[in-house]
Amino acid sequence: MYKLSYDLHIHSCLSPCANNEATPRSIALLADLVGLDVVALTDHNSCKNIPAFFNAVKKTSLIPIAGLEVNTAEEIHTLCLFPELEAALQFDKDVVCPALMQIQNREDKNGNQFIMDEEDNITATEPLWLGPATSIPFYAIAEKVKPYGGIIIPAHINRESWGLISVLGDVPDDCGFNCAELRGNADEDELCAKYSYLNQCNIIRNSDAHHLENISLPVNFIEVEEKSAKGVIEALSKTN
Repeated sequence: MYKLSYDLHIHSCLSPCANNEATPRSIALLADLVGLDVVALTDHNSCKNIPAFFNAVKKTSLIPIAGLEVNTAEEIHTLCLFPELEAALQFDKDVVCPALMQIQNREDKNGNQFIMDEEDNITATEPLWLGPATSIPFYAIAEKVKPYGGIIIPAHINRESWGLISVLGDVPDDCGFNCAELRGNADEDELCAKYSYLNQCNIIRNSDAHHLENISLPVNFIEVEEKSAKGVIEALSKTN
């Protein structure tokens, strides 16, 4: 077994609410500098900065994971992580893009949505606003991710907005997830006592960084059988 430090919820400058300095290259270099082992780039409703991130990671010792944070139809933020870059990009193309609301982004109101290369060059700007809910229901997203080899992780489930508990009022046991993310210093034991399904879930904590300085230090760890994105996905998928 290998013990790896992780941060599996980081936003780049493609996310409209993220800082422009959070480029894929900067995220990769800083995460490596602070000593993380595994990092996932999870922009809102898009994987378009993942290729640049994966190319930038080649100059580091990081294990990269391709992902995105889907805003479901109910407005539940849900991390979708994949063992392969190509699978994430195909899921984005096949499932997420058709489910986006056709609202043009207003940079003056919502922020920029920069698509980058691995050298910090802006190659394009995403025209559709990536912030709103998609048409993908939470109850269906696990089945949509499954053919691409991915997993879902309800994000910051204890958050007052965009969290599973605040939206549904409960933690359902029939939605196809075996891992959940807690926000901040939430009491895991207290939440597990209140929502019984969490007792069989892997509980993780990430930075949800929208600025470079918020990327996690190596304080959270996961044990894996294989030092790879696939190994991390498999470890997160196991029930307790």
